[in-house]
Amino acid sequence: MSKKKVVVALGHEALGSTIQAQLGAVKKTARALADLAEADYQLTITHSNGSQVSMIHKAMTELRRIYIDYTPAPMCVCSAMSQGYVGYDIQNSLKSELLSRGISVPVSTILTQVTVDPYDEAFYEPKKAIGRYMSKEDADIEVNKGNYVVQTKDGYRRIVAAPKPIDIVEIEAIKTLVDAGQIVIACGGGGIPVIEQKHILKGASAVIEKDSIAGKLAADLKADELLILTSVDYVYLNYGSENQEPIKAMNVAKAKEYIAEGQFGETDMLPKIMAAIAYLEAVPSGRAVITSLSKTHDAIDEKIGTVITA
Repeated sequence: MSKKKVVVALGHEALGSTIQAQLGAVKKTARALADLAEADYQLTITHSNGSQVSMIHKAMTELRRIYIDYTPAPMCVCSAMSQGYVGYDIQNSLKSELLSRGISVPVSTILTQVTVDPYDEAFYEPKKAIGRYMSKEDADIEVNKGNYVVQTKDGYRRIVAAPKPIDIVEIEAIKTLVDAGQIVIACGGGGIPVIEQKHILKGASAVIEKDSIAGKLAADLKADELLILTSVDYVYLNYGSENQEPIKAMNVAKAKEYIAEGQFGETDMLPKIMAAIAYLEAVPSGRAVITSLSKTHDAIDEKIGTVITA
């Protein structure tokens, strides 16, 4: 019997927010992923990179401030760096955990580019904050460069667009490795956003929502399952209120009703639900599961988590 093909989307809690925190976090994450591999799942893994890309962006900006001859790293380069850095930690920890269980399977990270539309509305209304808090003087410098800046209670921060993904450039390479039975880490942080200009791919000053690319990746691979691991055991109705209620199962139509009611937070749960819908509309035979990273083993046994079907 062939293995069940699953795309796993890892959130911020799976990685930590500093170098040391990440080293500890990925060891726990590796155990959860190894549980899936041991249960005969064929894994393709994607992950967030918010803390990591911000850390890299800050470091490269400060380097430019100290050494004036250095060129500031554009967002696409920072995104590429974060993919390599996070992928490196995940693949090493996962490989080690698998070997400790007597499982020998290659684990590899694919540096992944994702095309976006240069006329996507998100470029006209950027909302994703990245990098360090700045003074008014530094913020003015960014604005003069043509970048967007927003003022917060802690200072000024640069904001970038979060356009919708169009195509995963390296999808054929990912499929080849998956078909060969390898565990693949791909589309980290949503992928490196690029704009296609004839035969040339140019990096975009943007980020892609990691949940959005997880749905796209699962659809392109025709995965049997999309598993979104986050910080809560279920998707909830009336989340955070006294009458909060877990949703154990729903179909796409019901999910759309809840969206219309405004049940899901715009920056946390809504992107996950939208990713599940996009995947299930492309692969109606599949199923999406949203649950916490710590309950991955129970999710395998269908004891916990919100299950979404077409």
